[in-house]
Amino acid sequence: MKKPKKNFFKKYLDNKLKLETYQLIGIMLLVMVFSGFVGWLWEFLLGFVAGGFQKFYITGGNLLPWINLYAYGGLLIVLLTHRLRRYPWLVFLVSAISTGLLELLSGWIVFTFRNGARFWDYSDIWWGIGNINGFVCPASVTVFGLGGLLLMYILLPFCVSLSIRMTKKQFLTLAISLFVLVVLDDVVNLTLECLNLPSAMDFYHSLGFDYK
Repeated sequence: MKKPKKNFFKKYLDNKLKLETYQLIGIMLLVMVFSGFVGWLWEFLLGFVAGGFQKFYITGGNLLPWINLYAYGGLLIVLLTHRLRRYPWLVFLVSAISTGLLELLSGWIVFTFRNGARFWDYSDIWWGIGNINGFVCPASVTVFGLGGLLLMYILLPFCVSLSIRMTKKQFLTLAISLFVLVVLDDVVNLTLECLNLPSAMDFYHSLGFDYK
């Protein structure tokens, strides 16, 4: 593997890194994979804390530790803020607003087209004060803004550095394999649910986990 140059992060901030098309594609795929995983981990830890540190809750709709809404949010943040990364306050603001709107829209779509179903409801928790119909609240938007900082200043540079250090074949194999794996898991579980067949939720229930 090649080592990134010492001024890698400065070039990253200044948007002066020369990346090829395959690198950009692979980076976006990894961003979605890692964002989905970090979102799952956040939800998992949040459920553990909310349960009084006594019970583990499995979150999301997949067998693998990945939540697709966070993956889409991560991709949205990168697309909207990659030219703003020299200004952390702007990255925070744009990340918070854009992903807050994504959460609001997603919650409304699920509620409207799945007969009032809710995958989350901020009106039922104490820190959900100021929520909009339970779909989004100031606290969640703040967390998304902080997540945007984590993504743009830690996760994205990591993905970029991988694209530089690894050969084209190695990098594309890694990025495409991980992305295909989580997408297949998502599609299979969605299909099983639509057919009323045992899915990830049933599997985790059989192991004794509560599933959210």
